[in-house]
Amino acid sequence: MDTKELLARVREDHVKFISYQFTDVTGAVKSVDAPVNQLEAALEDGVWFDGSSVEGFARIQESDMHLIIDPSTYAVLPWTLPELRRARVFCDIQRPDGQPFEGDPRYVLKKMLAKIEQRGWVYNVGPEPEFFLFKKNGNETVHPLPHDVGGYFDFSADDEAGRVRTELMDALNSMGLEVEVGHHEVALGQHEIDFRFADALRTADNVLTLKYTIKAIAAKYGLIASFMPKPIFGINGSGMHCHQSLFDAQGENLFFDREDEYHLSKIAYAFIAGQLAHARALAAIVSPTVNSYKRLVPGYEAPVYIGWAQINRSALIRIPRYTKGKDKAMRAELRFPDPSANPYLAFAAMLAAALDGIEKNLTPPPPLNNINLYHLEPQERRDMGIDELPGSLAEALDELEKDEVLKDALGPTLYEAFTRAKRAEWDEFRIHVTDWEVERFLEVA
Repeated sequence: MDTKELLARVREDHVKFISYQFTDVTGAVKSVDAPVNQLEAALEDGVWFDGSSVEGFARIQESDMHLIIDPSTYAVLPWTLPELRRARVFCDIQRPDGQPFEGDPRYVLKKMLAKIEQRGWVYNVGPEPEFFLFKKNGNETVHPLPHDVGGYFDFSADDEAGRVRTELMDALNSMGLEVEVGHHEVALGQHEIDFRFADALRTADNVLTLKYTIKAIAAKYGLIASFMPKPIFGINGSGMHCHQSLFDAQGENLFFDREDEYHLSKIAYAFIAGQLAHARALAAIVSPTVNSYKRLVPGYEAPVYIGWAQINRSALIRIPRYTKGKDKAMRAELRFPDPSANPYLAFAAMLAAALDGIEKNLTPPPPLNNINLYHLEPQERRDMGIDELPGSLAEALDELEKDEVLKDALGPTLYEAFTRAKRAEWDEFRIHVTDWEVERFLEVA
C-alpha cells in the first residue's frame, strides 16, 4: 500500500485517529496518537517524539527521534467505538540526521533479514503464542482465577471462553492475520490462536497485533489476558513455538530434500545445528524474563534439553512429520521461545544463530527420536552429549555475554540496552521476598 492508497483506505474506513506504533527494547508497544487530519503530513515528514523515557532509547541529550510510517501495516483497531474509530500503523525509527536508530528492534530484524535477501532467501516464521484468560480475584489484579475449566481442545455447547475466542479470531482476521485455528490449551484458562506463517518482519508485527488485540477484547469481558510464561505454579506455562523455514525467490522451500531420511536438506541441517549451538545464549532473547525459567522445567511439556528430533516433543527443535506432496510445509519448530519475547529481537537472534550454522556448514548431533529426555539421568544425558538450557535469566544473560554472533546481530546499542534492562529485572527479582519464602521460612527459621 502506498501513501495515496493509505489515505483512501482511511477515508473509506471513517477513521478518526491514527496510532503510530513501535516497541521498546523489551517488546512493550508504544504509541503516538494523532487526529487523522495530520496523517498526510506525517506520511510526508514523519512524526517527531521524545525517546528519552523509552526503555532502551536515547539519552536525554540526544532524545529527539523520528517515526517513519510503514503504510503496509495499516489496520483498523476493531474494538474502538465507531465515532472514535482508530487505526494503527507500525513505524521505523530514525535519528534526526535521517539514519536508522540502532536501538530500534524492528530495524535490528530488518538489518538481519537484509543479509538473507542478498542470497535471494526469505525467512518465514509461524509462531504459536499461548495465553491465559483470567477473571479478576475481587478488586485485585494479582493471583487471578482461570476463566474456565476446559482442557486441551475441549468444547461445550455453552462455552463462554469459546465465544470470547471466536470474537478474538474475528478481530484478528479483520486486521490481516489470516487466523488458521483457535483452541483451548492444556491448562485451565489457557488458549492458543494460530495464524498463517509469513516473512519474519510481517510475523513480528502480527505477534504484537495479536497480543494487544487479545488484551483489549478480553478487557471488554472483564477478563485479564496474560502472555506471562508461567502464571500459575504446577500447571503448563505458555510458550510461543516458532515454525521456521527458508524459501527462495521462486517460492521453493530450501529445507526440503526428497532423498533424505527426514526429507531435510543440507541447509536445513546446518540451520538446526546453528540454533542448537547458540541455544544457551539464545535463551536470553527468546525466553527473556525471570518468569520464563519457571516454564522451562521438566514435566510441563516445555523443552529443557538441547537437541532435535522428528517425533519427540521434549526436544528443543522438532521436525514435524513429512506428508507426501507437502514439500513446502517442511519446517523446523523451535520450542523454547515464549510470548514475553520481543518478536523482532527473537526472530533476528534465531536467524543469526541459524545463519552461523549455514555459513560454517555445521552438522547437528544425531536426532533424539523415541527418547524421553526428561526420563534420562543426568549422567546419561552427559554421556550422550546433551546439554541443557540455562536455569535462570541471570545464567542466560551470562551465556549471551559470551556469544559474539548474537551480540553482533543485536548491535552494540541494542545489546547494551537489552542487557541493562534484563540485569535490572534480575536484580529486582533477586532481592524481592516472595510468598513462598514467607510461607517456608517465617516460622521455622
